[in-house]
Amino acid sequence: MTFLILIFGFLFGAILQSAKLNKYNTISGMARLEDFTVAKAIAVAVGVGAILLSIEIGLGYASWHVKPMLLAGIAVGGLIFGAGMAILGYCPGTLPVSLGEGSMDALVGIIGGIAGGIVYTLIQPSIQGMLGPDLGNISLNSAVGGGALYYILVFVFGLAMVTIAFFLNKIERKKSLNWLYAGIGLAVLNCIVFLTAVTNRVIGASTSYPYLGDFLTGFTDNEYFASTVKSGTWELIFLGGAVLSGLVLSLIRKDFKIQLIHSGWSKTEGKSPLKRTIWAFVGGFIMLIGARMAGGCTSGHVISGGMQIAASSLLFGAFVFSGLLFTGKFFYRKG
Repeated sequence: MTFLILIFGFLFGAILQSAKLNKYNTISGMARLEDFTVAKAIAVAVGVGAILLSIEIGLGYASWHVKPMLLAGIAVGGLIFGAGMAILGYCPGTLPVSLGEGSMDALVGIIGGIAGGIVYTLIQPSIQGMLGPDLGNISLNSAVGGGALYYILVFVFGLAMVTIAFFLNKIERKKSLNWLYAGIGLAVLNCIVFLTAVTNRVIGASTSYPYLGDFLTGFTDNEYFASTVKSGTWELIFLGGAVLSGLVLSLIRKDFKIQLIHSGWSKTEGKSPLKRTIWAFVGGFIMLIGARMAGGCTSGHVISGGMQIAASSLLFGAFVFSGLLFTGKFFYRKG
């Protein structure tokens, strides 16, 4: 099973690299409203994935993994996550891929994320009661049940998401369709991971950060760490495959490069290594705090949850993009 999880992580990294979804310039470009690649790929992944996954579950090959609607946690956590993602230029799942390609700011972001995970373990007992109210595991399926109406609505939702992606592409006027192929690839990979006969879970990344941080510091005698062990172990292996993917494929492409400052950063923030290091750490730190408050990240919440048309995940996605765009507008102000 470990080898299979590594393969899934490698494929995940390869899909992200195919459309440069893991790149700092791509994600920060979304925060600046200069690059819609991330939004387009996610919309396609959610739209196509919702249709495929509904059929898969309807046939009895997979089951639901809807995250609960912890209203304050989703809203506040989503805004914090989006802010950290804008500053860092990565999300928990793309960090390891870019590290494999030689991006040192991704390494700093990982360290910041691990630190954020440790801090969240410390504060979690105090803030857990403030993350509610818990409105339950709400999704389109739970709202309307199965049957013809459900599948009609799923197809309408899926087509609407894909239409939004093509609309954004029309605004950008880009000829490349790599974002489309990447979105479909993410949808298919998620559906494979969902299969009961395979792993019977969602693709995720953020739980591995507090799990690893608590394990390394020996802060394991607490309920929160115990709750992260199963998912954290799986995700750590998965992200290990993503690191290998970034390394191997960048070497094959001959574009592996040790790099701290990317062009998207330097054009507004300058070329100070210290400044980039500080902000990469801060971005990773707050991003992981937000992820754990909301119970997931871009891959485990926005994409995997969006494919299930889960209310918590759709709301989280809205707050993430709000935090991302708001922070991008005011953080990257020069030029």
